[in-house]
Amino acid sequence: MRALIQRVEQAQVEVDGAVAGSCGAGYLVLLGVAPGDDEALVERLWRKVAALRICEDDAGKTNLSLVDTDGSVLVVSQFTLYADARRGNRPSFTGAAAPELAEHLYERFCELAEKDLGPARVGRGVFGAHMRVSLVNHGPFTVLLDTDELGWTSSKG
Repeated sequence: MRALIQRVEQAQVEVDGAVAGSCGAGYLVLLGVAPGDDEALVERLWRKVAALRICEDDAGKTNLSLVDTDGSVLVVSQFTLYADARRGNRPSFTGAAAPELAEHLYERFCELAEKDLGPARVGRGVFGAHMRVSLVNHGPFTVLLDTDELGWTSSKG
């Protein structure tokens, strides 16, 4: 799994001209799922995102997490995080999970966020929809978490 996290002042996602989800100060999380990913990885990744200390304290140091700041999150499914452009100029997306698995794990990630933060603090995109995402990046501050690079494996592997 991959999570591209952007610290934001606000973010929203629109589908067909209507706001589908939004958040205030906190994180926009673009979430990509790979074929071997499972619920154990989702849970571990959510815990990492929630505890990631990239929010500023009173001294301006990045010592606080989303949970510490009572921040909110907008989660958007993003299979293109698995784009492979090593050959040619047109990216391949064969590294992304099949839609059924990706949607299940995306929904599970959102459920975990809602359990920890409360439903009012979690916005969602619409899985598989063409979306318009807008944000005010705070910093800017962007972090990529890749479970493979973190050395995490699924319970299957």
